[in-house]
Amino acid sequence: MTEVLAARARQVIRSGDGKAGIDCEKQSVAGSVSQRACTFCGSRVVLYPIADAVHLVHGPIGCAVYTWDIRGALSSGPELHRLSFSTDLRERHVVFGGERQLEDSLNELIERHHPAAAFVYATCIVGVIGDDVSAICRVVSAKYGIPVIPVQSEGFAGSKKQGYDAACEALMTLIGTGDTAGVGKHTVNLLGDFNLAGEIWIITEYLRRMGVEVVANLTGDGRVADIQRAHGAALNLVQCSGSTTKLAMQMQAKYGIPFKKVSYFGIDDMAGALYAVAEHFKDPEMLERTRALVAEEITEILPVVEECRRDLEGKRAAIYVGGAFKAISLVKALRLLGMTTVLAGSQTGTPEDYEYLTDLCDAGTVIVDDSNPAELSAFLSEGKADLFIGGVKERPLAYKLGVAFCDHNHERKLPLEGFIGMANFAREVRASVCSPVWQFAPRHQPAIKEV
Repeated sequence: MTEVLAARARQVIRSGDGKAGIDCEKQSVAGSVSQRACTFCGSRVVLYPIADAVHLVHGPIGCAVYTWDIRGALSSGPELHRLSFSTDLRERHVVFGGERQLEDSLNELIERHHPAAAFVYATCIVGVIGDDVSAICRVVSAKYGIPVIPVQSEGFAGSKKQGYDAACEALMTLIGTGDTAGVGKHTVNLLGDFNLAGEIWIITEYLRRMGVEVVANLTGDGRVADIQRAHGAALNLVQCSGSTTKLAMQMQAKYGIPFKKVSYFGIDDMAGALYAVAEHFKDPEMLERTRALVAEEITEILPVVEECRRDLEGKRAAIYVGGAFKAISLVKALRLLGMTTVLAGSQTGTPEDYEYLTDLCDAGTVIVDDSNPAELSAFLSEGKADLFIGGVKERPLAYKLGVAFCDHNHERKLPLEGFIGMANFAREVRASVCSPVWQFAPRHQPAIKEV
């Protein structure tokens, strides 16, 4: 097995080795170039898709650049979220404070764009110099009559996961402030789906066909007014468990709204999510409509999956994604395509996620938490992977090693959720793995014999 740093030993295990569960939720090892992002980044990826709000980064310009349009979150209306605003703090603000700069920036942005709300993200430097962001937000909110919400997301506070928590706290200040009149009994909120490539519209259409209304999207294609009345929904569906489970738990405690953790990736998990909704509402007619919907969709896409499987049978895949829930769904989807998973890892998995993932994977599969490029490269080579599924930071690793790549993260332009998403995934995996270019990769060349 590939040798790992002693400090990382308990964050890398193999399924079936009989050892205790993986250690996770730890700070990244210094110097290992972790794939994780900071607290600020975590808060931005959750809140950013709220399309009719101003998102102002209170910090140096680099923080705003780093997270500019960080998710390919599509909107069916306003696109204010796609503009990146910053107070552009500099050395003089570090010395004299940046509160005046923040207030002036908010005044200008609100008067120019007339947003439904404003989110102000505190970055590392704000935590150091001690600007009272909350006080400025209260003053500006009173002046313009809109919610101006501080997001306590100083990067040094932790990792991306702590940023998720900061975003959930910010959302809770909005939820419960709107009118729930007209919200029906068969209603849900969609939590943790960020509408990459328009995927939330696919799920909303499935629910509509079942007879279920979506009250609020939290946060893909999100609107402030919808979020304010989200407490009127009968059920929360939590897709990205790492980012919004805390929000679902807070809403359950405060408003009594139950929640279900679901996944929209792959045939089994997508069907399971829809059936879970129908069973929750205990409506026989809804259940019958759900059965018809699932049967119709599977009948349409199954020939595509079977065709791709013929070319992919026996190939080997590695997975490293943001949330462990996604890795779990991908293992199932790859198995449906006849592929073996040799590596499964995530940046923000929980002990429960990894326990499930370890039981799901074949014996010998490497399970890794918060990996780094050196580890990933070694595991790809050791596992003789034909495919690497990850995000923008993993793409160069795959191509340098001559391994096919599938983008399953923020930047993708192809919907991979839903039944149609499984067909798209199968086609993309086959096109990448079976490309003739890989015959020229070093890993496929015969070894050179020494003379």
